[in-house]
Amino acid sequence: MAKRSVPINRWLLPFSWLYGWGVWFRNKLFEWNFLHSKSFDVPIICVGNLTAGGTGKTPHTEYLIRLLQQAGLNVAVLSRGYKRKTKGYILADTDSKASQIGDEPYQMKKKFPRARIAVDADRCHGISRLRQLDNPPVDVILLDDAFQHRYVKAGMNILLTDYNRLFTEDHLLPAGRLREPASGKKRAHIVIVTKCPADIKPIDFNITTKQINLYPYQKLYFTQIRYGAPIPLFPEVIGNDKVFNALSGEEQVLLVTGIASPRPLLEEVSLYAKRVKLLPFTDHHDFSTKDLRLIEKEFAQIQGGRRLIITTEKDAARLKEHPSLSNELKPHIYVIPIEVEFLQNQQEFFNQNIIGYVRKNSRNGNLPQK
Repeated sequence: MAKRSVPINRWLLPFSWLYGWGVWFRNKLFEWNFLHSKSFDVPIICVGNLTAGGTGKTPHTEYLIRLLQQAGLNVAVLSRGYKRKTKGYILADTDSKASQIGDEPYQMKKKFPRARIAVDADRCHGISRLRQLDNPPVDVILLDDAFQHRYVKAGMNILLTDYNRLFTEDHLLPAGRLREPASGKKRAHIVIVTKCPADIKPIDFNITTKQINLYPYQKLYFTQIRYGAPIPLFPEVIGNDKVFNALSGEEQVLLVTGIASPRPLLEEVSLYAKRVKLLPFTDHHDFSTKDLRLIEKEFAQIQGGRRLIITTEKDAARLKEHPSLSNELKPHIYVIPIEVEFLQNQQEFFNQNIIGYVRKNSRNGNLPQK
């Protein structure tokens, strides 16, 4: 499968040069020790990217939560809580709302209620608060989208890059989508090429490996997105006997997304639905009453057969608590969950890498060893 060309707004390149100079100077301040990175006595794994959105940070963070919990570890996740309507440090509980902690932390708390999910724009402060937790104490902290947050010195940095938009092919903001130059990859311990196509061939692995050109101390992995069966957002209004677990091929679907790259999901749903109409919004879109009315209007125009509204997990987090969501739409809204799958039989090596790091650097001498 050929990669899509990376669009670059070349007329914005002069602004990218100015932006790049600012990023270079900030990074140099850390390298020259004018700005300082703080270390902590707890294993910290940072999951981030060089790109502004769209690389799959949340499903990879969820993979790590699942892996670490299955190993018997007490996991905490710290995020800034992008687009939340609150300030400061918040430790999520089962009653927390997406508007309070952000859509992605909300999604993770619902999936992993035993994990400590916290938000704080000041990552150093947030880590200090999480370290104070007991009953049980935190064994490992995952930093969500903090690769550029250099005030924290993570013990392991995981850098994600989209197969269809490698950081080596992109350009700095605003001409491209890079937050910092591709040379920033040197801070990563692990690089994961995400969203690989299902038909990727051995030669594609080799070409991509050469393009990324990692250093000897870095490890490279490849993953793809695995889509689950649609599940109802409001099962209580449908009834268990009416919930379906897969698309039959006869559905008329309105696909509502507020993500950076909706095309892969559109292609997935199109494989199983009779007709799909995409209604895209911007990444992390804060749905307004006007947006809800637009969704109602578009859905009403779909005629014939079984009609569904399908959306993503993080969009569902914002839709579910929206006061303007009509009761008429609720029975029709389904969510497609996603997980990541490692390719080239790399999963066991990746898992050993992560678990080994946590156990080696743990402040808890009684961690399970199995």
